Amino acid sequence: MAGTMKASSDCYACLQRLTYQAAGLATEDERIRREAIGEGLKALEQNFSTDNVTIVIATKIHNVIKEITGSPDPYKEVKKREIEIAGRLYHEMCPAENWDFGNCLRFAARGNTMDFFKRFDSIEEDMVKPVTFVVDDSEHFERKVKHGGKVLYLADNAGEVYFDMPLVKWLGQHADVIYVVKPSPIQNDVTLEDVGYAGLETELGKIMTTGTATPGIDFSLASTQFVQEFESADLIFAKGMGYYESLTELPAEGKVLHCLRAKCGPVARSLEVPLNSYVAMLR
Repeated sequence: MAGTMKASSDCYACLQRLTYQAAGLATEDERIRREAIGEGLKALEQNFSTDNVTIVIATKIHNVIKEITGSPDPYKEVKKREIEIAGRLYHEMCPAENWDFGNCLRFAARGNTMDFFKRFDSIEEDMVKPVTFVVDDSEHFERKVKHGGKVLYLADNAGEVYFDMPLVKWLGQHADVIYVVKPSPIQNDVTLEDVGYAGLETELGKIMTTGTATPGIDFSLASTQFVQEFESADLIFAKGMGYYESLTELPAEGKVLHCLRAKCGPVARSLEVPLNSYVAMLR
């Protein structure tokens, strides 16, 4: 199951939507917005290929839009709202301190329901629904964690930090955990600044960045420190579709647990699961 995740024809339309959305969030100036959309679509046309990975194409689009609009963080207000909603939901759901691995994992997966393409009211509705993994390798991963060593926790969206916290703490009882975020803004991915805004700097333990502002991870742009930590880690916990799309470029070694909700057709087809299914897949 789950081979390399390249761009498909469906991805083109999604990247078009992303271009319009990012430009719309980046500026209120109609002239600049039109220019940003035009150049963003040009970058999409120039870089789109079914031999390419969507995160690479998306990064080029975002960089063009940021440069033209002068906005370094188009999703800043979106992320703040995500964090505020997630913080409220976290306290309402009140996770127990004695939760086992399974409960912590499902809670973390629930956070991956956050999706900046969706309305916030529908996100809240989804986040109170039960989580069931269609692919579930969690017990195998749990056994591996209990052997100790180092676990890299690759975080996804800004609003998910609260939902990651119980699992990060559980993992920290058995292994050396490093929580990995982005060094600077890209889409609604969590950054060091976002962790600070949520007030969770001390709750998540050791934190480092990938060294590059790309969705998922582009190893050709990542920092040497991150690459070294990634290669030396005993286990990788990878949240979200961006990391799934990028890490399937690497050989499967049985040390990466992908935890995500398959929110788009191409990812669901790659995983061979129904759309919007939750997955905890060891690869």
